[in-house]
Amino acid sequence: MQDSADPAAPQNDPIEAATPAPQTPETTELGDVQAPPAGSGDDGSAIAEVLAVENLRDTGLELWEWILANVLTLNVLIQLVLLVVAIVPAVIFGPRLRRLIERQIKPRVPAGFLRRAVDALGTVGTMIALWITLGIFGLLVGPIESLVALLLGPDRFGPVVGGAAILSAARSLLTAAIVIRLVTLVIRSAFWSKVAFYVAWPIAALDAFGLLDNVVDQLAAASITLAPAEGDRAAVTLSMLDIVRAGIIFAIFFWIASLASSLINRQLQHVDELNPSFKALLEKVLNFVMPIIALVLALQMIGFNLASLAVFSGAVGLGIGLGLQKIISNFLAGFTLLADKSIKPGDVIQVGDVYGWITEMKSRYVSVRTRDGHSHLIPNSTFIDDGVVNWSHNDRAVRIHAPFGVTYNQRDMSLVQRLAIECAKSTDRVLDAPAPVCLMTEFGDNSVNFDLRFWINDPPSGIANVRSAVMMKLWDTLHDHDIEIPFPQRDLHIRSSDIDLSAMLSDHRDRQGDRQGDQQAGS
Repeated sequence: MQDSADPAAPQNDPIEAATPAPQTPETTELGDVQAPPAGSGDDGSAIAEVLAVENLRDTGLELWEWILANVLTLNVLIQLVLLVVAIVPAVIFGPRLRRLIERQIKPRVPAGFLRRAVDALGTVGTMIALWITLGIFGLLVGPIESLVALLLGPDRFGPVVGGAAILSAARSLLTAAIVIRLVTLVIRSAFWSKVAFYVAWPIAALDAFGLLDNVVDQLAAASITLAPAEGDRAAVTLSMLDIVRAGIIFAIFFWIASLASSLINRQLQHVDELNPSFKALLEKVLNFVMPIIALVLALQMIGFNLASLAVFSGAVGLGIGLGLQKIISNFLAGFTLLADKSIKPGDVIQVGDVYGWITEMKSRYVSVRTRDGHSHLIPNSTFIDDGVVNWSHNDRAVRIHAPFGVTYNQRDMSLVQRLAIECAKSTDRVLDAPAPVCLMTEFGDNSVNFDLRFWINDPPSGIANVRSAVMMKLWDTLHDHDIEIPFPQRDLHIRSSDIDLSAMLSDHRDRQGDRQGDQQAGS
């Protein structure tokens, strides 16, 4: 029997009554629990929790709000339009700027570095025109934005920003491109082109995205203490920013120093009053002093106290002395060679098996060019340790020997001497004074030996070739006078043999006779 409902009990809300009660797992007769139906509310909330749908939706909404506030604005639209429009005057005025530079400036500039700089400016004329146009348009962004907002209504576009961040970023990247292009065209060095590329582009990219100031602050904060504070003396610190600044300033000053050194060296080459050794010595001194001056200036410009390096001078000097012993030895040997004038550019020398003339004397090595066209880079210390044969130290005249021999059957040896001297005198490049001489040197095993000696004054033109010319004439002259040039001969004596050698020799003579007869019959 059913109990009647309590009239005092509260009535269920119709909405709650219509909502189905949550299902509970049903139990079968065996006591197994059935799984809840697929697609239940519990599974849906678990997937949403794993995928973080709410967080993704919030992030998407924040990104969309940022795009509306910072990208889809009147200010950005005006900058993009001006960025595209700036290409038009750059294309128009860039070639005109290049023609102006080529016609008005280039003819008035001397050849060399300045001429290359003017040519480089003409080459990047269009980029320079675009850079100037972007700078002018950057000043017009604020007035144009205010005018458009006034005409169309400020409520439609929001507040007037007036900035030119996009144009400034484009100008920074364009500045890096111009700098790299100018360095490549003016300096013409693969090393400095790479330096400009790896320095200019990162700085321009950081400046374009507004991160340059933050990076500078971080580099300034990262520092090391070189010397602690003692008494009235403040601590000496070195930050990463100081190192970067010093590196950039040193690179600039080093390039300027190299340029100045090359200009001075070119001027010294035209001074006839200075001998080649002194010119090479001045070049070495300039190449050594100029980089040191550049380094000192770079450290002074960043405010580095050079006196603090005294603490590390002993250890650093010992390390340099041990690690760079060979380099320092070659460097000092170069100064020694130039100071005592033992060798100089243009001298004909022989070091070991290397024979040639000196083309360059660098701080570490001497370049010797051989007759084969090969350049041998010989360390300076080799000349001090092993010695050198300088064929033109005091006098460029060089004596050459041409040994030869004649047979013992020649009775008139004075004739041989006269013929040899005439062969030497009639050869080009052989000097008349000192006159050639021919001396009998020994009674050899197979010949009477002579030594023909003659002089030349142009050893850079070659020694072996003139000796060969003299000996070729001597060969022809001796044969014309029936003077035999002997060669070693050996007699073979066979004491015993199992083979009948007499029969073999007889057969050999017969075959030779038959062969000669056939040749005569054929002719």
